[in-house]
Amino acid sequence: MKEMRNLTGADIICECLIEQGVDTVFGYPGGAVLNIYDSLYNYSDKIHHVLTAHEQGASHAADGYARSTGRTGVVIATSGPGATNLVTGIATAYMDSVPMVAITGNVACSLLGLDSFQEVDITGITMPITKHNFIVKDVNKLADTLREAFYIAGSGRKGPVLVDVPKDITAQKAEFVNKPLKPYTVNVTMHQDGCIAKAAELIKNAERPFLYTGGGIYGEDGAKTLKAFAELIDAPVSSSLMGQGSFDETDSRYMGMLGMHGTKTAAEAIKNCDLFIGIGTRFSDRVIGNPQTFAPDAKVLHIDIDPAEINKNIKVYHQVIGDSTDVMKKLIKLIPQQSHSGWMGKIKTWEKQYECRQKGTDELTLTPQHLIETLDKLTGGEALIATEVGQSQMWAAQYYAYKHPHQLITSGGLGTMGYGLGAAIGAKCGNPDKTVVNIAGDGSFHMNLNELVTLSKHNIPVVELVINNNVLGMVRQWQRLFYGKRFSQTTLDRPTDYMKLGEAFGIKSFVIDSEDKCEEILREALEVSKTAPVLIEARIDKDINVLPMVPAGKSITEPILEIEIDD
Repeated sequence: MKEMRNLTGADIICECLIEQGVDTVFGYPGGAVLNIYDSLYNYSDKIHHVLTAHEQGASHAADGYARSTGRTGVVIATSGPGATNLVTGIATAYMDSVPMVAITGNVACSLLGLDSFQEVDITGITMPITKHNFIVKDVNKLADTLREAFYIAGSGRKGPVLVDVPKDITAQKAEFVNKPLKPYTVNVTMHQDGCIAKAAELIKNAERPFLYTGGGIYGEDGAKTLKAFAELIDAPVSSSLMGQGSFDETDSRYMGMLGMHGTKTAAEAIKNCDLFIGIGTRFSDRVIGNPQTFAPDAKVLHIDIDPAEINKNIKVYHQVIGDSTDVMKKLIKLIPQQSHSGWMGKIKTWEKQYECRQKGTDELTLTPQHLIETLDKLTGGEALIATEVGQSQMWAAQYYAYKHPHQLITSGGLGTMGYGLGAAIGAKCGNPDKTVVNIAGDGSFHMNLNELVTLSKHNIPVVELVINNNVLGMVRQWQRLFYGKRFSQTTLDRPTDYMKLGEAFGIKSFVIDSEDKCEEILREALEVSKTAPVLIEARIDKDINVLPMVPAGKSITEPILEIEIDD
């Protein structure tokens, strides 16, 4: 029989975290969570707390931890502004289906609704951006509420859950016994056997199948199953931004990312396929472009865990609702080995035809392609890559060859500038033996550069790689193409000495400004990063653009492949 103990609400929170297998949390203390932090002091041998510079950084760290480990990330913040500072991070996790539990403090129950100091209705604010949220007004319900929060965050289509705990609840005592929450049923396999059989028939009858994966493939089992499935049906493979790494990108079947900045090869395959199989994807507008011209001659088979995504952005011919890996395993049992040598041959022809490389202003000019391909080479393609948002994000997606699901840690749905450094901190805390690199643009970097102090304070060996072109590159690219080259407020030219900035935070810093020095400096920086954080400024020309590019709402089969620079 398990021991029943009389504990404070704050101690119950810590006990529940341990019960759920949590050993690392991110956060920032304040008045409404003082009881929780006092308890964390006593539990410091079991729960490692990472103090960030800002609550938003903590939320991104919990997100990066979750994506890179597959475990639920935990963030703690005080009431009022502490809680509202989490909102962007929670929304980022919600858009990308990341399991997170946010624990916020609030004013005492007797002060709720009175516009008390540092009081906000954080459950009301976060209702549209969480899977579920709670405010706990009875200490006797605290433990089961936390257990339920973790269950919801990590089951079905994953996502963030917020638990708001008034300060008096953390001080009150209740009887506590360690126990798993009796799970309520979430039916993630909602399909019937007939759905699987029909999907198998569609695949067997296809002559030009196309396999596309989103962020719904998890872990090495998911990747292994996807590879076996692709080989069985003899299909080329593409992915969304969130799906990169689900299929080994060094494999000859992989055609690159699909969508606004995807490869021309993938776009040609979409145009010519007769069966489009989307697995673990929500068919984002950034992927499908104009839905009226997407896969015009193909039947669309959609496999996803969330029935709400079916027929939302694109009309499908047939759907199977369930866990992506589970569905693929069932299909593998029903489908004999397929062969589409003619179709695969066409794919190879398009790959050669549409290969393109970035060009600098001269042969020594550093290009993002050279920089990131060199990083890929030096890390053996095994680093965890976090990104900010903008051109740097797309270059990281295009030029690093990912081999594992969720190896690329990036804000895909919300597109959160300032996300990457916090996410890299979380990823490194969850994967101390892996190389972790955050690829940033100078615009995004300045949004949350305060988290450099988190790297320094905790000696978290992350590589912060800032691609500096002194402009808001992606916005400027749109201004060039669609706004008559009126570069309104996108020229930064901020007087930032990155070497001195790194030195101010106690971080070893490097500058790369030409291709001939790139490999040597990257190699040295990576060596330093084995034991300490590093900051690298990589200087590039402001007129290097992200290509291909499909204008918003246009067909993905008609990308812009070249942008003339005449100013």
